[in-house]
Amino acid sequence: MQRLMSRRDSGLTLLELAVAILVLSIGSIAATRATDQARLATAGIHDRTLAQIAARNRAEELRLLGLGGTLPAQVTLGGQSFDLTTAQEVTAAGLVEVTVTARAAQGAGAQYVVYLLPGGRP
Repeated sequence: MQRLMSRRDSGLTLLELAVAILVLSIGSIAATRATDQARLATAGIHDRTLAQIAARNRAEELRLLGLGGTLPAQVTLGGQSFDLTTAQEVTAAGLVEVTVTARAAQGAGAQYVVYLLPGGRP
């Protein structure tokens, strides 16, 4: 004996299909937003990394040459020019705190802090 399928067992209703499409579209939007946020977070990583290297190089130059030496205010690294500035401040312990700032023309930058003995050399 064959069993006849009732109308309820025959498939999806229009409402169930609409809910499934809604759930899939919300998932797609969430994935797109996550991808966009990741792209924005990593957009300037190359420039920032080069700026960090330029600032660290200047700090090492100050450690080797001391505070009295004359160093260029602009360096080229990885095909990009970086403006380098230094700010000095004497700490309570008598050390000289030197903050090196490296900034690219596109705006990416980095800071590096080094402590030197008075008179220039570590």
